Amino acid sequence: MKKKKIQNIIIGAIAIIIIGSVVAYNYSVEQTKQQGLQFGIELEQIQEDIKELQIKFYSEKTRWEEGDISKEELLEFYEEHLKEFQEIISRYDKVAPPELFRSSVELLKISSETQLESDSQFIEWIKTGDKSAKIRSDTQFQEALEYEMLGLVEFYSAKTGVKNYDEPEKFSSPQSGLTQKVIQITENMKNECDSEFKNELGGFDSDQMEIEWFNCFNEADKWKIEHLP
Repeated sequence: MKKKKIQNIIIGAIAIIIIGSVVAYNYSVEQTKQQGLQFGIELEQIQEDIKELQIKFYSEKTRWEEGDISKEELLEFYEEHLKEFQEIISRYDKVAPPELFRSSVELLKISSETQLESDSQFIEWIKTGDKSAKIRSDTQFQEALEYEMLGLVEFYSAKTGVKNYDEPEKFSSPQSGLTQKVIQITENMKNECDSEFKNELGGFDSDQMEIEWFNCFNEADKWKIEHLP
């Protein structure tokens, strides 16, 4: 899992390089050029701040594992982490991208929101030991990475002129994709229920184990209903 986290930080660094190069984009109108320059600077700073935030997020967990800080101190840090992350995400709404770049900004925002939810579930796992929270965190982490890559593809296409049309298509959040991800997470949770409470033959060793399995399944379905778009 650590390898995946490091990979995500590397992807974030690549994002900063790509976004930073927006200043070289050839705008035909001077006013639009200045708008694009300011937009590029603001978006680059957002991605940089998120990257630094994630580095701190995992470094503090390492400190806890090595005994340098207590669990209470870690959770206190994580509480502030979520607040700071939310404040950074709110800055996406304040940038003013040229029309061709709007979809890339929206995708990067969705990526960050999904990463925030992943972090929240990760903290829940640290706090309670709930394995289903860890599963949700891992799945949402991968989802955040996918959205980030989509956002970078959109950004680079606009920057290089691959995406070039007189009336840019309207972008809407990929709700169908989010629905699929919620279903996928729910199935992962139910598989974990089976693994934890059923025996090798697919049955139950006691009535209590069956009750626990039933409650586990109900929690998964409840989570799905709460998170479906």
